[in-house]
Amino acid sequence: MSFFRKMKERMFKSSSKLDEGLDAIIEEGAVAAGDEQDTPPEVPAPAPDVEMPAPAPDVEMPAPVPDVEMPVPAPDVEMPVPAREVEVPTPAPTPEIVPTPAPETEPTPESTPEPEPTPEPIPDPEPGSDPEPAPDPEPTPTPEIEPEAPETRSRAKPGLLGRLLGRTVEPKRALDDDMLEQLEELLIASDMGVDIALRVTANMAEGRYGKLLSATEIKELLSAEITRVMEPVARPLPIYPKTPQVVLVVGVNGSGKTTTIGKLSSQFRAAGKKVVIAAGDTFRAAAVEQLQVWGERAGVPVLTAPEGSDPAALAYDAMVKAEADGADLLMIDTAGRLQNRTDLMEELAKIVRVIRKKDPDAPHNTLLVLDATTGQNALRQVELFGQMADVSGLVMTKLDGTAKGGVLVALADKFGLPIHAIGVGEQIDDLQPFDPEEFADALVGLDRS
Repeated sequence: MSFFRKMKERMFKSSSKLDEGLDAIIEEGAVAAGDEQDTPPEVPAPAPDVEMPAPAPDVEMPAPVPDVEMPVPAPDVEMPVPAREVEVPTPAPTPEIVPTPAPETEPTPESTPEPEPTPEPIPDPEPGSDPEPAPDPEPTPTPEIEPEAPETRSRAKPGLLGRLLGRTVEPKRALDDDMLEQLEELLIASDMGVDIALRVTANMAEGRYGKLLSATEIKELLSAEITRVMEPVARPLPIYPKTPQVVLVVGVNGSGKTTTIGKLSSQFRAAGKKVVIAAGDTFRAAAVEQLQVWGERAGVPVLTAPEGSDPAALAYDAMVKAEADGADLLMIDTAGRLQNRTDLMEELAKIVRVIRKKDPDAPHNTLLVLDATTGQNALRQVELFGQMADVSGLVMTKLDGTAKGGVLVALADKFGLPIHAIGVGEQIDDLQPFDPEEFADALVGLDRS
């Protein structure tokens, strides 16, 4: 099983994960799928703002016509007296015309009406016996109509091609303003950030506004936009010819610095590099023991110092030892510190100053290990650690324990720092070089197999 297939299976186990949110958005506004030849009407894109013409100058209205006196109605006129009746002469009598009778014809049998049959008399019931009631006519059975299930009513019917092939057509929804707003809220909820969420949705809508899109098509578009943002920062940890190459690993408490050092050391040793580890977290005894366990797994020596020793002095001694042993890489662990602890951040700056006394170019790499569960707080960590230790690259861990891996997209967009590796577990092979396309597919829940 490949690493990123494992990542897809482990990432975003929460019910609020991004891919389920995309499916819900499409299903909420899905339209009924018609036949293949039916093309859905496209929603017109919003018209650009048009300047309204300036109002016409006021025109003087004509003066009102003066009131005109209405003519006085004429007085009543007496009606003329009707003329006296005139006797009308009686008209002459008209001679009576007697019609000639038609010849008598015998009535045909067809025209003779048949006598109606006399109904048979109903016999009187015998005394002492009850009359039998007439049977009631059987009612016509009314066919029962089973109520349609709500899921059937709400589900879009498959088109003609889908019915012929016997498979369900994936629901689609028009890419309109409401859908874009829901997408923006979903991306912001996944810790992607407001600016990058608005830009990603705007790029998705370009040339597709009003078109019907399925959840799979939305995921493909979103994955392509995230990949485009992440590609410039997907770079492996650079290896320089100068030895020993000093790699300083920093981060807050519990971010996974110690395990990241152990995994990277194992991978570099497998690639033929000679690696030395310096346990610079001298304040926590468990950190030294944990690093020694990883050193044994990877077959890499671990340099330690007594508990409470100065970590800057240990880093300097480790550089001398690594140079004497001809090591290719020196991995220096540091104690976890919150970015708001000024005293601890100053101590980290001291380690960098002491290292540069031995080699002005050191540390050659400063890796900031970030916990994916911290969300937007990772942005502040990158800003402050970058000021104190000149961070050159990022490693994101614990992506298997969060539904909000979008913060990595926000980091790439805002800082542009190289992302060298990501981790989704505790095994030694659970840390791999960062692949933007595979990460984007896993983030949105897109399965291309």
